Amino acid sequence: MIAVLIFAGTLLAAVLLSGVAERTVISTAVLFLLVGFLAGDGVSDLLVLRPEDPLVTRLAELALFSVLFTDGMRVGARDLVSAWRLPGRALLLGLPLTLLVTAAFAHFVAGLPWIASFLVGAVLSPTDPVFASALVGREEVPRRLRHLLNVESGINDGLVLPVVVVLLAVAGNSEVEYGAILGELALGVVIGVVVPWIALRLEHTRFFDLAASYEPLYAFAVGILVLALASVTHANLFLAAFSAGITTVTVSPHFKEAFHRFGELLTELLKLAAILVFGALISPSFLGEISVGGYVFVLLALVVARPAALLVSFLGSSIGPREWIAAAWFGPKGFASVVYGLLILESGVALSGEMFHLITPVVVASILLHSSTDVLVARWFEDAEHVEPGQRT
Repeated sequence: MIAVLIFAGTLLAAVLLSGVAERTVISTAVLFLLVGFLAGDGVSDLLVLRPEDPLVTRLAELALFSVLFTDGMRVGARDLVSAWRLPGRALLLGLPLTLLVTAAFAHFVAGLPWIASFLVGAVLSPTDPVFASALVGREEVPRRLRHLLNVESGINDGLVLPVVVVLLAVAGNSEVEYGAILGELALGVVIGVVVPWIALRLEHTRFFDLAASYEPLYAFAVGILVLALASVTHANLFLAAFSAGITTVTVSPHFKEAFHRFGELLTELLKLAAILVFGALISPSFLGEISVGGYVFVLLALVVARPAALLVSFLGSSIGPREWIAAAWFGPKGFASVVYGLLILESGVALSGEMFHLITPVVVASILLHSSTDVLVARWFEDAEHVEPGQRT
């Protein structure tokens, strides 16, 4: 119950400060991270956790699933098809370039061998929808940029997973089952499309009558069903979540408004709980074990890798300089990187501890920096004189 008490007290403080947080650089995410750190091992020892504890991985997965499902409901199939060019550039060119640049920094700056470096690059290359949603939900930001960040962060987690699995197999000298990996990805998409489609079609039959007050719970039930089925069948949870959200709002658009408030609050609670738990993992001794080269790597991974990759990816595109700078900066690392980092740690491959000691501070720094700058980025676009015609909503 100590964990519940800490979470409840921090949540109360966050709610009381929420109005201030929406107007300033004060961030509720940073508050939960700081409280988790202070409650963790080596500080107050109130909430002592280890990376292998199921609570850590499960909370991160649930938070990521919830965000992807909710973000998928923001997109819809029509929006995805009609505005694919910029997200396509970010996913098909920007993502692999970010991986390669980050891997080069891990090798030449942090001193890891190439296979381990590519693993670190793969884990840190996707952007995280949990923290990108802080900017995606702001109406001051051009719609094109919000769409780019939303679609990119919703899909890149699932695309990177097979790369991580293959590299882990290579690092552990195991045989790579490419068919099984592709099957998990495909099954995730199938479950994410078929389950909501069937469930929502049932709602339109004459045998059922859904009360308006239960509409938010109906979308929630669909999400839980997709989560459970994907877990049981070992399908890709993240692609299943994003596909389910897109399918839900495409088949029954009215659920978007019905589920919006409920889904946002549920996602926020899971996100904050996961950040608190993650903060408890970051002990002073853990931070002290990171080398100087490791901290230099953290800086380069955050401020050089993604901007350089997106500079190349968007050459010749219609994106404006302000949008490019915002997209280049707001490439936060979060729960997907935590989940994949834990996967590396649990695998026991050579240098797994060293890799985790590079991945974790990047995520911590990303939470601190990106969660505190979403207001500043949004204000940058608030002045209509600096927004290209037709780009504001």
